[in-house]
Amino acid sequence: MFYLFNGVKPVLGLFLFSLILTSQAANATEQSLKVVYPRTNHKTSADRIFFIGTAPSTGQVFINGKLIQRSSAGHFAPSLPLQIGENNFTFRYQNQELLIKVTRVGLQPEIPQGVAAFAPNSLTPAVDIARLPGETVCFSAVAPPSSNVSVKLGNQTVSLSPQPQTALLPDNKAALTGRNQPITASSSHTYSGCTTVGSNLSFKTPLYRNNISNTVTPDTPTLIDLGKPEFQLTLNGKTITTTGTGKITVLPTNQLQVAEVTSDAGVARTGPSTDFSRLTPLPKGTRVSITGRDGDWLRLDYGAWINGKETRIIPGAVAPSTIIRSVGYRNLPGKTEIVFPLQAPVPVSVVQGDKSLVLTLYNTTAQTDTFRTDDNPIISRLDWQQVNPNQVQYTFNLKKNQQWGYKLRYEGTSLILTMRHPPIKNGRKPLSGVKVLLDPGHGGAESGASGPEGTLEKDVNLVISRLIRDDLIKRGATVVMTRDSDVELSLVDRQKIIDNSEPTIALSIHHNSLPDNGDAENIKGFGTFWYNTQAHDLALFLHNYVVKKLNRPSYGVFWNNLALTRPASSPSVLLELGFMSNPNEIQLIVDPSDQKKMAQTITDGIVEWFNKTRKY
Repeated sequence: MFYLFNGVKPVLGLFLFSLILTSQAANATEQSLKVVYPRTNHKTSADRIFFIGTAPSTGQVFINGKLIQRSSAGHFAPSLPLQIGENNFTFRYQNQELLIKVTRVGLQPEIPQGVAAFAPNSLTPAVDIARLPGETVCFSAVAPPSSNVSVKLGNQTVSLSPQPQTALLPDNKAALTGRNQPITASSSHTYSGCTTVGSNLSFKTPLYRNNISNTVTPDTPTLIDLGKPEFQLTLNGKTITTTGTGKITVLPTNQLQVAEVTSDAGVARTGPSTDFSRLTPLPKGTRVSITGRDGDWLRLDYGAWINGKETRIIPGAVAPSTIIRSVGYRNLPGKTEIVFPLQAPVPVSVVQGDKSLVLTLYNTTAQTDTFRTDDNPIISRLDWQQVNPNQVQYTFNLKKNQQWGYKLRYEGTSLILTMRHPPIKNGRKPLSGVKVLLDPGHGGAESGASGPEGTLEKDVNLVISRLIRDDLIKRGATVVMTRDSDVELSLVDRQKIIDNSEPTIALSIHHNSLPDNGDAENIKGFGTFWYNTQAHDLALFLHNYVVKKLNRPSYGVFWNNLALTRPASSPSVLLELGFMSNPNEIQLIVDPSDQKKMAQTITDGIVEWFNKTRKY
């Protein structure tokens, strides 16, 4: 089972449950009825839940008195609806009983009924925010119907009006179950209103502490502190006032703070939380002006957001910008480095396409008249254009569709783009000259998904990865394993191994499970996940090859923001070989002969893919 979006993943392990046994079963020496997911007192916001478990194939299993389906081996994974609040499920097999409690929590704030009060945690902004003068700031609160709601901020009073119902969107995991449509119209009574801030303010207020370093320096720009908004609610003649939790300040446009990225690859996003989508990571040393704040998050002048913990403030620095003149390159063994000499390390982004890689430099003005265009192993032509006064775009037209990885870094103020060459066959075996990284998912305390008898995903991943490794070596490949034993390895460490070893391709080996509202009893099959364009063809080819050769059901090919698909230094793909949660498919997953077939077929697919890419 893969790690979801931000590196967070539900763990389906082997849990012990409180057993409610009849007096007849109390003398039993072994509890043969098992439920390994969910654990008792599990909490979820899903409208249904599946149960993974097993019992001897003889006899019958009932849940709340209803007979359930099981596989020939006795495994089960029924999905049952949940009501808001506590749900009790009693499993019975012969004389054994097992009680599991599951609590469904609501997605909407609880609205006070008939009293003048705001719903808990419904006032926004909920964190300190900073905006430019003249920007719009919006406020919202959840309150009983027919309330009169307003906000006072400084010398302004903003009326909050009741809003029409809006649909509730499921999270990204819903795409994995095919249930990604809006859930239902929100019945919460939301009041909202907006105003502009700071248009007529004079920046003479004393400065306050820097949110990141928590220090005050003479170079820190002054800010207008508007304080925390006061929310007022009137209902049935009673009025209450509640102070919001987020303070609002206005930034001086003529003295914006400048942040420098301190992490190796600063995570840029489309908004101020990990819920928002990722953009091209910012190389260490990138400098950029701050145009807004939401709590710990900084809005950068080219539109992205970054967590302030990945930056430092440069006292007294002015807004970074640069011109660019010549562009150079150097051919190295197995790769080409493109050098962009700049006056300051500015933000960048990369978009890969068919036979192209587009690099955009922000806060940059071109004075480019000359650059060198020798014959290159991968680049056919370099084009550029000034997209707008602050953006220069360089388009690398490539000789072939398949790209083999790139890296971005700053050396001083020069941006270095490294583009890797295709592998060169250096022997008779089909994979001579190819380096493959295999990442057996999970390990150590991170067990991954669980089968109905308690088989752990981490163990099966390692078995399959070792079999693939042995087959690859026989075909002439060099193989790197992120782990070769039951050890815990962080996602960051796995990514570093990929970036440092620079394999030709990287494969992360997993077995799947589902979010709580998934249909574990019926969903099964081989699934493939990719993120960077350079990995798409490999993902699609391997998926189709395995499904066809083994006659396995197809779960699908997904673009997915996973930690082990994100590395851009190599085409990186994550394979989900089957569903630990499916009561029938698990029997293939744990069967040694089927494990060998799966490993050999994946290796065969890799060979065929390299044969194909070498032709075009």
